Amino acid sequence: MTNSALQFDLIISGGGLAGASMALALARLKKADGSALTIAIVESHPLTDGLPKSYDARVIALSHGSASYLNDLGVWPTLKSNAMAIKQIHISDRGHYGKARLNSNDYNVSALGFVSEMQAIGHCLLEPLKQYTNVQFFAPNSIDTIDWQAKQVSVQLKSGAKLTAALLLGCDGGQSQCRAQAHIASRVEDYQQVAIIANVSTSKTHNNRAFERFTEFGPLALLPMTGDRCSLVWTVAPEHVDKLLALTDNEFAVRLGDEFGSWLGNFTQIGQRFSFELKLIQAEQQINHRLALLGNASHTLHPIAGQGFNLGMRDVKVMAECISQALANNLDIGSQQILADYAQQRASDHQQVIALTDSLVHLFSNQYLPLVLGRGLGLKVVNYLSPLKTAIAKKTMGHTH
Repeated sequence: MTNSALQFDLIISGGGLAGASMALALARLKKADGSALTIAIVESHPLTDGLPKSYDARVIALSHGSASYLNDLGVWPTLKSNAMAIKQIHISDRGHYGKARLNSNDYNVSALGFVSEMQAIGHCLLEPLKQYTNVQFFAPNSIDTIDWQAKQVSVQLKSGAKLTAALLLGCDGGQSQCRAQAHIASRVEDYQQVAIIANVSTSKTHNNRAFERFTEFGPLALLPMTGDRCSLVWTVAPEHVDKLLALTDNEFAVRLGDEFGSWLGNFTQIGQRFSFELKLIQAEQQINHRLALLGNASHTLHPIAGQGFNLGMRDVKVMAECISQALANNLDIGSQQILADYAQQRASDHQQVIALTDSLVHLFSNQYLPLVLGRGLGLKVVNYLSPLKTAIAKKTMGHTH
């Protein structure tokens, strides 16, 4: 390396939700000499008013646990006015008897979770980072090459800038450049499904209810939003997507009503519709030499249970704890010992959530009659068997124990 290399304690690849929350969690930490950690964030989107403009109109289902952690980071007081509480989750199977309901009152919490637009979460995470002189954005920019050395990792950016650090954190999404350059293999399962998303309005108020409706084509979720809107995530087979997107708003509203039912009356307004293919992408290892993967770079999930973002937030929390402990003991934050501890702590949660999500996709996207009958019975059992219902509620709320 030449003298032109910029030295940091750690580099975060990706300034999205995982990367920004990771930076915010680490920005306040102190090294043994009392100085702050120096953090570089490499983000592919350009900065707008000092922040990367990388957040689209999608919404995120925040678990109770994620909201609590955002409160620990100091951003929840700002975000909560843009977040709608989920007080009840209503699960049903179209055309079949058997329903389950989860209520926040049953678990002594004010909400099972919250729904917020990605842009609002991104702004609330990134705005506080402006106050930290130890956090520097390189945007728009991206990693060109990574050189792993014994005591540091060296990163060459597309702009020509060179960065070095003790640790590189891959928070760069499902197509992670860090994962690719480390030659970490990933398991990819194409569910042969496409999600259609839109913000919609209904003639009846949602009353803080979230709905998960299993239809012939796949799961259909409606999440309560501010402004008495709902966020629609409708999973369909690829061959149906173009026809559904080509419908007029009125035609789409009627078709949606046929699948969803009359729980919220009629669909009165349909926002802009988007679609994206659904795949499971799971890295076969979470760490490499002076590298750890977090969030979607480690695991990109089907949205059926709304667990993807929340799993990533728990990655961030555990990584921040590992780094904090390393600093307290004056250890190398990029050492194999620290990274192995992180990977070990996250393994069980990853396995459980991915298995839960994957099994739900296969169970509720299948029209094989014994399975249909079994899941209808299963919903009834969930509704009336308290221990099972509590276990599902805890996983929904993001409580891993």
